[in-house]
Amino acid sequence: MAGIGAAMRWARLLPVVLVLVAAIPAHAVQPDEMLKDPALEARARTLSRELRCMVCQNQSIDDSEAPLARDLRLLVRERLKAGDSDQQVLDFLTARYGNFVLLKPRFGWDTALLWLAPGGVLLLGALGLANLLRRRRRQADDSDAAQHLTAAERARLAELLGEGGKSTGQ
Repeated sequence: MAGIGAAMRWARLLPVVLVLVAAIPAHAVQPDEMLKDPALEARARTLSRELRCMVCQNQSIDDSEAPLARDLRLLVRERLKAGDSDQQVLDFLTARYGNFVLLKPRFGWDTALLWLAPGGVLLLGALGLANLLRRRRRQADDSDAAQHLTAAERARLAELLGEGGKSTGQ
């Protein structure tokens, strides 16, 4: 019986393990693309994770198998072999393809809306919620005040509000 219990535990654990294995990113870098210098290859991989595949648009060129992503990976490695710094490689690619090539675009006038919009939406939501809560509190206060009025005060209030004969049925 102990063997069956262990098998059942493994059977329950297997789907979790499969999901975790499937979540590991598959890198599309082919062996023929890799540089012989491990330091340069590490820099190239780091840069490749920062650059967007123009075909897939939601993957880095390090993860994409699109032909354009391969060309960009080769271009990054070529620029690194030529002696460019990481920043020079990024500057070269943004000059060629625009800020869209960066998975995390730099903050600038042309990307300000991209960076500030989430905070603005959050701020507007917080202001709207505060306004709603203030209105509800005010309505509750108004209804509490109306409940504490005497009959004469209610009649005078109805008269002032133009409801003179409506509330008494006249």
